[in-house]
Amino acid sequence: MFKFPNKDSSLISRHLVKSVDIPIDLYQSMQGKYFIGYADNLDFGKGASAWARLLNPVQSGVNLFVNVWTVSDISGIPIRAQFWFNSTPRGMPAESLLVTPANTAIRPLHQPKVKLQYASNVTGDPMGGIKAYARRCTPETTIVETENGKYIFPPGGSFLVTLSAPEKPDALAAGRVAFGWWEEKV
Repeated sequence: MFKFPNKDSSLISRHLVKSVDIPIDLYQSMQGKYFIGYADNLDFGKGASAWARLLNPVQSGVNLFVNVWTVSDISGIPIRAQFWFNSTPRGMPAESLLVTPANTAIRPLHQPKVKLQYASNVTGDPMGGIKAYARRCTPETTIVETENGKYIFPPGGSFLVTLSAPEKPDALAAGRVAFGWWEEKV
C-alpha cells in the first residue's frame, strides 16, 4: 500500500492532475444536440405490423448517432421487434410530435434535423437496407438498449424498428418505440 509522505501534502497536490470525464451523451446534450422522442399507440396484428424510425433527411447536413432505443409491449401478447438499417418501410409515414431536445435550458430550443416517423397496420417487410437483428418483447414489458452512439447514419440513412406479433397471428397488438439520439454536422 502506498503512503503519502507526511511532511508536505501541498507538494503532492501540485503533482496531481484533476480530471473530469463527461459521458458523450451528456456532452451532446449540454451543446443542445441530443434529442429524445417516441412513437405512441402503434397498432398491429392480424398479419399487419407497425414501425417507427429515425430518418436522417438527405439534405440534413448532419450525421445521426443512435444512443438508446426502447420498445414497449402494451398488449397482452408477446411481440417481435426487428431492427433495420437504411430500409424503406411500407405504409404512409406520420411524423411524431413527441420529440424534444434533452437540454431545455438553451434558448431558443434547438430543433432536430432528424425526423421521427411511424406507421401502424402496414403489410410487408421494409424494402432494401439490412435487417440487423431482432428482439422478443414479453407482454406489458419494455426492453431497452443503450448503443452509445455506435449506430451512425449519414444523410439519407435511417434506423427502423418494426413491430409484429408472429406468435399470435390472429390477435391484435399494440406498442410504442422511443429513441435517444444526437446529431453532428457532416
